[in-house]
Amino acid sequence: MLKKRALPIPLPEGFLLTDSEKKKWRLGKTIGQGGCGLIYLASRDVDRPVAADTDFVIKLEYHENGPLFSELKFYQRAAKAESMQKWKKIRKLGFLGIPTYWGSGLAEYNDRRYRFMAMDRLGSDLQKMLEHSGGQLKKATVLQLGRGLVDILEYIHENEYVHADIKAANLMLGCRDPEQVYLADYGLSYRYCPDGVHKEYKENPKKGHNGTIEYTSLDAHKGLDIAPSRRGDLQILGFCLLHWLCGSLPWEKLLRIPTQVQDAKARLTDNLPDSVLELSVRGASTDEVEAFLSYVKTLDYQEKPNYKHLKVLLASVHTGGLDFSVPQEAAGGSTTKPTREKKAGRVKRPPKAKAVPAEVEEMKAKPVPARYIRGPPLTKPQSPGPPHQPRSSVQTEIYGQKNRRLFRERERNDSSYHTGGNTVKHRGGDGREGGPPMRSSPTRRNGWFSMFFFAGVFFFLGAALGVCHREFKPF
Repeated sequence: MLKKRALPIPLPEGFLLTDSEKKKWRLGKTIGQGGCGLIYLASRDVDRPVAADTDFVIKLEYHENGPLFSELKFYQRAAKAESMQKWKKIRKLGFLGIPTYWGSGLAEYNDRRYRFMAMDRLGSDLQKMLEHSGGQLKKATVLQLGRGLVDILEYIHENEYVHADIKAANLMLGCRDPEQVYLADYGLSYRYCPDGVHKEYKENPKKGHNGTIEYTSLDAHKGLDIAPSRRGDLQILGFCLLHWLCGSLPWEKLLRIPTQVQDAKARLTDNLPDSVLELSVRGASTDEVEAFLSYVKTLDYQEKPNYKHLKVLLASVHTGGLDFSVPQEAAGGSTTKPTREKKAGRVKRPPKAKAVPAEVEEMKAKPVPARYIRGPPLTKPQSPGPPHQPRSSVQTEIYGQKNRRLFRERERNDSSYHTGGNTVKHRGGDGREGGPPMRSSPTRRNGWFSMFFFAGVFFFLGAALGVCHREFKPF
């Protein structure tokens, strides 16, 4: 027996299907597959083989599988051609990027039941465009994609659904017009507001981390027992815009541990605006994405977003078509600086090396004893001036050499004595114990001379007074 959610056994090319409205469809070649289904080229002209340039595809899976069933419910409710045309007219939109639903039904083949859905044929996905451009898009393209997706989400939300899995792999370029971008794959879509009554907020950790881990909302990380909400869709979009603009996300190395990804996203939102502004890349600031995420942060679980304001936040002076070429900053740098640079990414250039004199080089080669590492304080007073600047390596060597000379002079002038005997051991003038004694210092010699001089003076005065006393007797 086949496992649930296994890819179905392919139906033969040319197989005919009949939808619930009795329209017939002819299958062509398979052109792709999803998580649990196959995608076929299809045509409503059942009398001839399906052309390679047909405008329709059919998604097919086993009847017991779930994703196509969930997706089908959204398409039947919100993606019919007449409903979208009416919306575009009211909102004055020239384009709305939601694939059109054309029919669905059940089929049997070799005792197996299948479910199918016919829809617009789409082109390549945005993920391939990202890989081609080095994982990063030009800022004007990111903002243009953001405004288009806000229009799509507003329509989806007004029809009581949330998408819950916005990412580049689910954004498809038009088959005829690659300037048109569609949001596809509604397998995780959920009806958050049936009959106008919003689901209540209720966390359930057992259902946590649902969706694509890189982009899923904080609500989905926590786990919601009932349904995600509109603010969750917008937060997912904000993370996508940040990734497309910067080429990476702060938590991209943590994807194997969902709780750490959740913590990293919480830190980013808690520290807005700086946390996003610091991710600005050269040539493209993140100001608009920061403003977008900051607004989404203010929304309550059941609050209706101001979609018009969100589009204003993502406004751009660029009015041309989508440009998927490699950004200059991704291709090797841009001369244009962002309005706010990444503060932690500034690198100071090292100072240029100065020429070192030969005598300093000679001093460097001599080992310095440990006791000479620190020298005496400078005797010359320092005049007040600019803040102290650290010495260069050359100044340090010269300063240390001067200190070493001072210490050697002090050592030569020192003598060590034994106080317990009559002998005195001198440290000679050559620094060796027992060498020739050093001469007395000038200060000591001057002291002895003064003492003998004053003693002689006193002796002379005393003798003179004695002579006077004998020669001149009183009358």
